[in-house]
Amino acid sequence: MESNSYQVIKSFILKKLQEVEGVLPENKIKEEIEVIQKVIFSNGISLLGTILSTPDLKDLTEEDWIRMRREFETHFDVRMETGILVQGEEQQKRDTTWWTGKSKQELNGYYWKRYKEFISKSLAPEVVKTTDEDTDRVMDNIENPTNVSIEAFSRLGMVVGHVQSGKTSNYSALVCKAADAGYKFIVVIAGGMNNLRDQTQVRMNEAFVGKDKGVPVGVGKLGNMKAEMLPISLTTAEQDFNKQDADRNKQGINLDNIKSPILIVIKKNSKTLLNVINWLKAQYRNQIARHAMLMIDDESDYASINTKSEDDPTIINKRLRELLQLFHKSAYVAYTATPYANIFIDHEARNEDVGKDIFPKDFIYAIKAPTNYFGAAKIFLDPGLKHIIPIKDYTHTLPLTHKKDDPLKSLPDSLFEAIRHFFINIGIRRLRGQGDKHNSMLIHVTRFTLMHQRVGIFSYEYVEKVQNAVSSFGRLTDASAQNSLIKDLKETFLKRYSTLEFSWEAVLHSMVDVISTVIVREVHNHTTIPLVYRNDSSTNAIVIGGTSLSRGYTVEGLSISYFIRSTVFYDTLMQMGRWFGYRPNYEDLCFIYMPMDVANRFRLIIEATEDLIDDLDRMAKAKMTPEHFGLSVKFHPDSGLQVTARNKQKNSKDIYFEMKLDGTAKETSWVHNDININNRNIELIKSFVTQIDKQYGPENWSDSNEKEKTYRNYLWRDVDKEAIAYFLEHFNVVTSDQFGLNSRMPIEFVREYVNKMETKWDVALYSGEDKNAEFCIGDIQIKQERRKFTDKGDHLEIKNRQVSSGSAEAISLCEKDLEGINKSDRKTVRSKLKRPLLMLHVIDGEISKVEDTNQSIEDKIIHQTDLAAFGISFPGGIESGKKTVKVKINSVTIKNLLSNTEDDYDDYQE
Repeated sequence: MESNSYQVIKSFILKKLQEVEGVLPENKIKEEIEVIQKVIFSNGISLLGTILSTPDLKDLTEEDWIRMRREFETHFDVRMETGILVQGEEQQKRDTTWWTGKSKQELNGYYWKRYKEFISKSLAPEVVKTTDEDTDRVMDNIENPTNVSIEAFSRLGMVVGHVQSGKTSNYSALVCKAADAGYKFIVVIAGGMNNLRDQTQVRMNEAFVGKDKGVPVGVGKLGNMKAEMLPISLTTAEQDFNKQDADRNKQGINLDNIKSPILIVIKKNSKTLLNVINWLKAQYRNQIARHAMLMIDDESDYASINTKSEDDPTIINKRLRELLQLFHKSAYVAYTATPYANIFIDHEARNEDVGKDIFPKDFIYAIKAPTNYFGAAKIFLDPGLKHIIPIKDYTHTLPLTHKKDDPLKSLPDSLFEAIRHFFINIGIRRLRGQGDKHNSMLIHVTRFTLMHQRVGIFSYEYVEKVQNAVSSFGRLTDASAQNSLIKDLKETFLKRYSTLEFSWEAVLHSMVDVISTVIVREVHNHTTIPLVYRNDSSTNAIVIGGTSLSRGYTVEGLSISYFIRSTVFYDTLMQMGRWFGYRPNYEDLCFIYMPMDVANRFRLIIEATEDLIDDLDRMAKAKMTPEHFGLSVKFHPDSGLQVTARNKQKNSKDIYFEMKLDGTAKETSWVHNDININNRNIELIKSFVTQIDKQYGPENWSDSNEKEKTYRNYLWRDVDKEAIAYFLEHFNVVTSDQFGLNSRMPIEFVREYVNKMETKWDVALYSGEDKNAEFCIGDIQIKQERRKFTDKGDHLEIKNRQVSSGSAEAISLCEKDLEGINKSDRKTVRSKLKRPLLMLHVIDGEISKVEDTNQSIEDKIIHQTDLAAFGISFPGGIESGKKTVKVKINSVTIKNLLSNTEDDYDDYQE
C-alpha cells in the first residue's frame, strides 16, 4: 500500500466530514467513504487522482478502507468536558460574565473566528467546542479592558492543564479572544530555553499573527486576512526580543495610537525581561494607561516563583512583577501542568518596588483533557503497565548519579533494543498509512551536555550498522538467518508485537524503504545541527537531550522513549515526560523503557495530582478560593518531600512539615517479609481485638458503644484513642521515609494525629470470601482477605498498593448517612465519617517475585497466610480547615530520599 495515497484520500474525506455542521450523523462516515469507493469503481483510481491533483494515486486495499473508517470513528468520537473554576473572594463579587454575557456577542471576534476555523481542520469538533467554552470562562475572569468605569485593574490567575495536552492551543485561543476584546499588549513568556521560545513563536504566528517573514502561515492561509488587523509581532521565530528589532518591527507606529495588537514572545530570562521593561519605559514616560496588557506565563512553575525573601525576590520573579507594574490595566495568567511550586507564592506578599507577588488570587481554572489524550494516568496507573518496559542493565554504564566527566564505554543492551524497537515502529506506521507522519524516539538519560554527546556517538554508530544491515539483507528470503542485526530486530519484533496485524516479513520490507532516513539529533545548548520537523516532509529522528527537551518542547510523533532520569521534584520529573500527548492510531506502539522505581515515582505524582484536582473540583462546588487550594497542596500528604526539599534550599535549620490527614486514607501497602515480625503483628491484632471486644463488646452495649457484625465484618464504635495509640505504637510498620511516600503509611504523622486530636475512634475487622482461609480470635471468626503481592526483598508490596476494598470505609456509616451516595466514593464517605476508622486486615497473600511485566509468571507464585495489615480512614475533607499535624523531619530521611536522585536543586531555578 502506498501510504501517501492513503493520506491523500483520507484528507479529502475528512474535509467533507468537517463541513457537516453540528453532531455528525450516525452513518455519515460510511456514506462518505462509499461515495469515493463508487467513484473509483466506476471511473478508476486515475480520475480520482486527477481530481485530487495526485496523478500517481494508488488504489487502497479492503484493510485500508476498514482502518480509515475506524480512524474517522475514533476522531469524531473524542469527548472533552469543560474545566473547573475556583475564584477568589473579591473575584466572586465582580462582574464575571462581561465577556460571555455581552462583549463576545457585540464584537466581531475576528481573531478567534480565524483560529477556530484553523484548529477545526485538525481537532475533533467537541475539543474545539470545549476549548471555546474553557477560554470563555477564563476571559470572564481577566477583566474587560475597554470598561471605562475601571481606571486600573490587576488580575492574577492560573490555568492548570496536563503535560503535552494542548495548553498552547488553549492560550492561543485566549490570546485571540483577548485581542478581540481590546487587549493591545500581549506578552507570551515561554520556557527558559531558546528552542521552546522559538517553537512557541512559530505556533503564535500560526494561531494569531498569520505571517512568518511576510509569508502567510496558519490562520493567514485561510484567505480572510485584513491588513489593518494584522498583529504587530516584535519578535520572530529566529530572534528573541531586542531593542533594534522591536523598533524596526513596530514600523514607526506611535504606540499610544495603535489599533492592532502587539505580540511579544520571549524566553523566560532575566536579561530579556529587562530589555522589554527598558524598551517600554523608553516609549512611555509614565505608567501605561491607554492600553491593557495580557501576560501569558507558560510553564509558570519554572523560575517564576520567588524562592527567596520578599525583601530580595528572585530575579525573574522580580522582573515579571516589574513588567506588570508598567501597566494600569494588566492580566496575568499562569499556565502549568504541575502547580506544586506555585503554592509557595505568598498570596499576601508585596514589595514596594515591584508590587504584589503573582499568586493566582483571582482564579484557578483546571482544564480537562480530551478522551484521546495519551496521558500520565493511562500510562502509569494502568495495573498492567503495558506501556512500560522495565530496565535494570543501565546501572553500571549510566548510573542515575553519574557525573559529567564520567567515562562512557558503551550503551546498555536495553538501549540498543529500544533503538531496534523504534525502527520497527517506523515500519509499522508506514504499513498503517502513516508514512508521511513524523516519527521520534527520545533518549533522556542525563542532564550533562558532554554525556549527551557521548551517548550520541554510540547511538549513531549502532543506527548506521542497523541501516546498512537492513538495506543490504532486508529483502532477502529469511533475512534474519543472513545477518545477526536483522536477527536481533526480528527477536525484538516477536517479543513486543506477537499479536500485531502485520507479519515480521511485511514490517521488515516496510523498513527497507525508509530506514536510511533515520537521523540522530542531539538537543542542547551546544547543538551543531538543529532538530527540525518540516511541514513538507516526514522526519524520523532519534532525539537525545535533557533539560532542553523538558518543559513544553514537543517531540513530534514520539513512540519510543528511553528514560533513566530521576529527581526529587514532582514538577520537574513530570515535565521531563515528553511521551504524553496525542498518538492517533499508534498508541499501541508507544513504550517507555525506564527503571521501575522511576515508574513508581511517576505513579506517586499522578495519584497526588489527581487527588488535588479532585479537591479543586470539590472546592469549586463549595465556593472556596485559590488560597484554600494552595493550602490543600501545601499540606497534602504527598507534598511532604516537595516542601521539605525546597525548605532545605532556603535554610539549614530544623525542618518541620505540617500534614493534613483529614479526608485521606493511609494503609500499610508494604508488609514485612520477615515471618517473625509479621507473626508479632498478627499477635498484636489478636490481643488488640480481644481487648476492645471485651471493653466495647456485648456486655458494654449502648446506643454508641456496640459490636456489629455486618456481612461477616466486625465493627466496634467509640473506642478510646489510648487503645489506638497503643496499637499504632507496637505495630511494626515497614517504612522507607517519614512521609510514607512509597509505603503509603506516614506512621509518625499518624501517631501524632492520635496524640493531638481529641476524638473517639471506630475499629473494623474485615472478612474475605467464604472459600478463603479461616482466622479466629476467640469466638470471632473471619475469612482471610485475598490480595496479590510483589516480593520486593525485605518487604511485600500489595498490588496497586490498595489494602482495603472499594467500599470498606463505609462500614461505620449508618443507613441515613449512606442515603444517596456511592459507598465506593471514598472522599464522600470520609466527609461523612463521625470518627476516624482503624481498619484491620488479615490477608492470604498470593506472592509473585516477578517485577518485569513482560516476563512469564509461571511457577513464580507462592501463597502465604496470616499477613497483617491495617489502614486508617480520616474523617473530613477540604472544608475541615487547617487541622494539621506537625513532625520534625530527620535529616537522614532527606539524605536517603535524595540518594538515588539527581542533586538538581540548583537546576530548578536556572
